[in-house]
Amino acid sequence: MKQIDLNSDLGESYGSWRMGDDAAILPVVSSANVACGFHAGDPAGILATLNAARENGVVAGAHVAYPDLVGFGRRNMDIASDELTADVIYQIGALQALARAAGTEVRYVKPHGALYNTIAHDKRQALAVIHAIKAVDAALPLVVLAGSPLATFAREQGLKVIAEAFADRAYHADGTLVSRREAASVLHDPQQVALRMLQLITEGGLISIEGKFTPIAADSICVHGDSPGAIDMARQLRALLEHNGIIIRAFAAREGE
Repeated sequence: MKQIDLNSDLGESYGSWRMGDDAAILPVVSSANVACGFHAGDPAGILATLNAARENGVVAGAHVAYPDLVGFGRRNMDIASDELTADVIYQIGALQALARAAGTEVRYVKPHGALYNTIAHDKRQALAVIHAIKAVDAALPLVVLAGSPLATFAREQGLKVIAEAFADRAYHADGTLVSRREAASVLHDPQQVALRMLQLITEGGLISIEGKFTPIAADSICVHGDSPGAIDMARQLRALLEHNGIIIRAFAAREGE
């Protein structure tokens, strides 16, 4: 039977500033990308998210980022390799300690925002992140944009790679994401989003913004819980997939891993 992981970015509230609805999205997803304090998240909030993830049977991963609280990790940074490696080690380590206190563990790494987009193709920064993961635990899988050069960089360094697709984003015919600066880059129709992801799982691809079928091999689908209607969209997606016999299961919890 076909199975897929659903992941979401969580633990991103900071002090009295709230981001997303962790409590609502956790029953929907199978993996939680938990902020590590560099782009968002405070220790108490991160710990609460990890506790909630454990209670919901959701696997936790480190959502590492550039040191950019003001920009929510969405600003590009030209950071020296050794500094970036140390930053990522620091974030994974901090989350590991909080996860241990919550009775769970960090099972994978997924970069956030500008770091995610940059290392998808920038080999220098990609290797800095890869070296950080290997220094902490070489068995931690790295979540990457499906079809990106980062997948090759990581595999060459011996890391397990998890290819990711985005439920609410439009794709070009070459498999790249349509920039958020362009019209129709983000999809808002829950039924359209659900049907596209069903097609991706059952047919191995989806229709690009150019109108062409585009092959995309994904192990995990990212759904968001921090925008209007996002929770309902995620719920409809899960319901449609399960109705079609697709099992929702964390990639890090599958047999043999």
